[in-house]
Amino acid sequence: MRPTLTLIAASTLLLATACTTTPLPPQTIGQCNAEPASWAIGRAPDQNLIDDVLRDTGSRDVRVLEPGMAATMDYRADRVNIDVNDRGAITGIRCG
Repeated sequence: MRPTLTLIAASTLLLATACTTTPLPPQTIGQCNAEPASWAIGRAPDQNLIDDVLRDTGSRDVRVLEPGMAATMDYRADRVNIDVNDRGAITGIRCG
């Protein structure tokens, strides 16, 4: 009679775990990936280029950072930063 009780308990446990759901991974919509926009380095950041960088990186927000410009230090996964030198050419594209 003992093996039957063990079998019932194991079956009940198996059914209980089969009914639970696992959480879905967080969505990455709007999360920045700077690599696809590396083509823009060396160019001037006009509005069309900025729009293309925003699209290519998958970001929701963009900011163009010039030398000496004040900027917050908070990291945002949905923002792309376009670093520009004093001649107006893009020197880097990075997330944050």
